Amino acid sequence: MSIQENYELAKKAYEKWGINVEEVIEKLKNVPISIHCWQGDDIGGFEVNQKELSGGISVTGNYPGKASTPEELRADLEKALSLIPGKHRVNLHAIYAETNGEVVERDQLEPKHFENWVNWAKENGLGLDYNPTLFSHPKADDGLTLSHPNEEIREFWINHCIGSRKIGEYFGKELGTPALTNIWIPDGYKDIPSDRLTPRKRLKESLDKIFAVEVDEKYNLDAVESKVFGIGSESYVVGSHEFYLNYAMKNDKLCLLDTGHYHPTETVSNKISSMLLFSEKLALHVSRPVRWDSDHVVILDDELKEIALEIVRNDALDRVIIGLDFFDASINRVAAWTIGTRNMIKALLSALLVPNEYLKQLQEEGNFTERLALMEEFKTYPFGAVWDYYCEKMGVPVRESWLEEVKAYEQEVLLKR
Repeated sequence: MSIQENYELAKKAYEKWGINVEEVIEKLKNVPISIHCWQGDDIGGFEVNQKELSGGISVTGNYPGKASTPEELRADLEKALSLIPGKHRVNLHAIYAETNGEVVERDQLEPKHFENWVNWAKENGLGLDYNPTLFSHPKADDGLTLSHPNEEIREFWINHCIGSRKIGEYFGKELGTPALTNIWIPDGYKDIPSDRLTPRKRLKESLDKIFAVEVDEKYNLDAVESKVFGIGSESYVVGSHEFYLNYAMKNDKLCLLDTGHYHPTETVSNKISSMLLFSEKLALHVSRPVRWDSDHVVILDDELKEIALEIVRNDALDRVIIGLDFFDASINRVAAWTIGTRNMIKALLSALLVPNEYLKQLQEEGNFTERLALMEEFKTYPFGAVWDYYCEKMGVPVRESWLEEVKAYEQEVLLKR
């Protein structure tokens, strides 16, 4: 049967449960995913005095074709975006500034260093998000930045974060959609600390200084991101979940939850509903931890589907800012973007094709038998037929046919670098 015929059959199956599939597709079209640029070059960036990757971050593999210039990276992103249905965003780190060969320290970065990115985003109808880069730098070599006991080092990073918020504001003004500027720092200690409070006190004071500088929230949204541990900070992380959760709530900032930044027995999906009760908006970095914060490419696993369900069933598609954060240098990097982003969208589509209101009603009535039965049956409903139709309608390859385009791009472009 054709894609259209399969779709019509699937549509009838969902309509029996009051699910308007056409409305679902229209809703899905308007959900942007923020695609991280750093998958394309293994978090190298384009600083003139480029430093070796550090800060508890590791990228493994040496697959050929890594982008080594801004033009190459943008071309690779364009290729991936052509294989992904919908209109999306691109997430940048400060190290992706373009300084025309001039050494510009991070605390001196300005909007002008990102003009090429903004012009490219305009041409492609994309929004941009931003992150200050507080790793891979001599002033972060001892694993401390905004919580550093040295005031001069702290001030350097404070100024970098202030400048980053202004760059985010510039993105928002130029592109007509607010940028999410997210602060993550690697600060922590390898072994058990003798004082947990003082570094956190310094981090709080640093953040207060950063956010004291007025930036228009119409154009820039501030977020803070926690972590449970990192390489070199196994025993203590200054910016823990509890720290940032309290800071964000008290200071009206977004709390960003990274799916790899929690204990292996914790799930971000279980945190979303609680966060939404107390925050107007919530930000996510969706990754796939394998035993630790390993940032594997996102697959359509149970946790990804549960995250999507929590967003959809709580009517929060316009309240949860979804970004991706993974990096794998052992496979084709364009394919990694395509696989991960398509899976995130698949998970949202699957969640939209569930009779969520009826399932809520069953729970309220205490009808747990029917609730369990239906939740299990809907796992094998024909959402794949709707996905194929959606891809075709959006003008991107259906099923695995996108892989042939990536293979051709690899031969024609990546392997010639």
